[in-house]
Amino acid sequence: MDQQGGEARRIIIHRPEDFEGMRKAGRLAAETLDMIAEHIRPGITTGEIDRICHDFMVAHGAVPATLGYRGYTKSTCTSVNHVVCHGIPGDRVLADGDIVNIDVTVILDGWYGDTSRMFVAGTPSTKARLLMDVTYEAMMRGIAVIKPGATLGDIGHAIQTFVERHRFSVVRDFCGHGIGRHFHAPPNVLHYGRPGEGPKLKPGMFFTVEPMVNAGRPEVKILDDGWTAVTRDRSLSAQFEHMVGVTETGVEIFTLSPAGQHRPYHQG
Repeated sequence: MDQQGGEARRIIIHRPEDFEGMRKAGRLAAETLDMIAEHIRPGITTGEIDRICHDFMVAHGAVPATLGYRGYTKSTCTSVNHVVCHGIPGDRVLADGDIVNIDVTVILDGWYGDTSRMFVAGTPSTKARLLMDVTYEAMMRGIAVIKPGATLGDIGHAIQTFVERHRFSVVRDFCGHGIGRHFHAPPNVLHYGRPGEGPKLKPGMFFTVEPMVNAGRPEVKILDDGWTAVTRDRSLSAQFEHMVGVTETGVEIFTLSPAGQHRPYHQG
């Protein structure tokens, strides 16, 4: 309990006027993913995806937050198939049926905009589509419980119960995080938990909700590059991420797709 109290005291409560900065940063991050959607097809490399996203962010007055972050050398993370998160863009060529999470974070006027979506090169398998659908719905169910007085445990519980009902598993090794004028800040937003546990939500809290869901077991391992996390059992993994702010009456999602491409693999 002391740990939770300590974390709660370190959570930044933003002012009402700070919401506008987050709206702009979140919108640009979402527009970056809207833009890249038409490029995701068999034959493209993850390195090309990264370059196109980088150029778009810079052209719109933003700095890619991951570029140079703790030695990371790319402007996006591209996590393909059994890669859970932090996949490094490079020479990997997407094949028909590959699923890929593209995670982007922009810095715009000092505010961080962080979001990710699943994309498919070609046609996904039935299992892959179900996994992605469940992951998206789990994220949205977690976001739906956000309001003043709710707790972080309420968010995790909503996500975990929905995922496990579909016989998938929630990754424990990574979590959402506070955000604003800092890339990562308290609180840690776990995607599993019990109702009523953890810090209470207050208006002005900004954080991400970004569940990683595996088709198999929840365990992951980090590859020798120090970044890439993969499922230990080589099962498929999916992730979606939104950045949100707690309002006086509920929640505002800063990273909704302006083009309505919330799940791009359903388009067309």
